[in-house]
Amino acid sequence: MFEEVLNKYKHKGNFSFNATESLQEKCNAPTDKGGVYLIYKNKISDETLIYIGSSGQKKNGTIKVRKSGLGGMKDRIVNGYHPKFGKIKRKISFPIHMKAENILEIKINWWVTYDKNNADFPTEVENALVKKYLEKLYKLPDWHI
Repeated sequence: MFEEVLNKYKHKGNFSFNATESLQEKCNAPTDKGGVYLIYKNKISDETLIYIGSSGQKKNGTIKVRKSGLGGMKDRIVNGYHPKFGKIKRKISFPIHMKAENILEIKINWWVTYDKNNADFPTEVENALVKKYLEKLYKLPDWHI
């Protein structure tokens, strides 16, 4: 569904995480770049997109990447607050909600959208992905509010 938007980004990766593991240790997203990420839940033989997010924002026409904490996209994924779960860092809230929803594992795919090869602001790419999702499924992913 998102290939036409994401295929041009060559700096990308993914990792899986279960509720007993450390999100900080498992996360392999860059600490000095911004981009977008898709979070999938994995129940027995069922993988479903549950969240579309971004890290790095437009500030005076340039990219602003997190410098504190772990930095970059990694810090956003690990220490950011998830809109649906309140002011609790994801490294804490994700395991709680995974257990409550019987999610065995989440898989996070990420793409750097702003680097020496691309100059696409992460929030704009995120908005394009959300729009595509809505056009296809007529709803937001489960962990969106």
